[in-house]
Amino acid sequence: MPTAIAVTSADLALPAHDERTVPAVVLQDLDRQSLDRSLGAVQTLIDQHGHVIVMCSQAVPSAVVQRLHTVRSLLESDRIALFRPPLPPLGLAVLARQLRQLASCDLGPGVLASAGRLLTHYIHAGALLGSVARLDRVPVGLKSHAKSWVPGSQFGVMAHPEPQLVKVEPGAGLTGPEFATWMLVAKGQLQSDWVTESLAKSWQVQGLREAVLPAESPHWWGTGKLIEFCSFLPDLSVLYQLVASVRQNVCHWCGIDVIGDRCVFCSATPPVLENQNGSPKQIQYQNRKQITAG
Repeated sequence: MPTAIAVTSADLALPAHDERTVPAVVLQDLDRQSLDRSLGAVQTLIDQHGHVIVMCSQAVPSAVVQRLHTVRSLLESDRIALFRPPLPPLGLAVLARQLRQLASCDLGPGVLASAGRLLTHYIHAGALLGSVARLDRVPVGLKSHAKSWVPGSQFGVMAHPEPQLVKVEPGAGLTGPEFATWMLVAKGQLQSDWVTESLAKSWQVQGLREAVLPAESPHWWGTGKLIEFCSFLPDLSVLYQLVASVRQNVCHWCGIDVIGDRCVFCSATPPVLENQNGSPKQIQYQNRKQITAG
């Protein structure tokens, strides 16, 4: 069985792109169910899939995060990766689907989990807002705050990869990706065609789809008067090429292949040693046999 990709609510489990895309596991209402039930659900996933990657929004209730950490601690397992990227809820749902696509390929669980960090850089996530008065995740100047009280004002906001904020007016736009993408749009309590008409055309998106607005989005953006959007790479072959082209290392602690310096499952980083000049230097182990042989 492929590595399980789990999300904390059903609206973060986007429809599959194709038949190869692995279904998402929904860990619903973790903060409302008994601890025994949560433990049983996650243990079953580990037994069935070997490793579990839990995608969790930064807007999720703190009780959900606490329950996830409690479950991981009680199970004493380094086969559970908790991943909370700096993405709005719709962007998180898109990233989770990309990992579900890659889960059908010949990638180890450590590489798959590490791929989440890599692919985050290729996601452009933002929203059209009717007010920025309560927006605290993107820098907002006093002038924009004042304009948000003017009836009918709308603001185009980018949360990732770089914060941007513009008042929607003729000629206004947001800097988008420099590569071909698709765009996913989720409408809240705001009526406008600026995202689908103006922004999508200026970004030259190759495809446009609509989704249900995640329940956590109004909390993340500080208002329910929004239209959330996210541009992304939809092609599995492109995603796989991006991940496969990055050099892999072996985690010196749990022994799985990873991308980057920190293991997503056990959180271990390469040991820091001193080189001949007395300065610290991180070393990468090629495999566990070399460690024991030394």
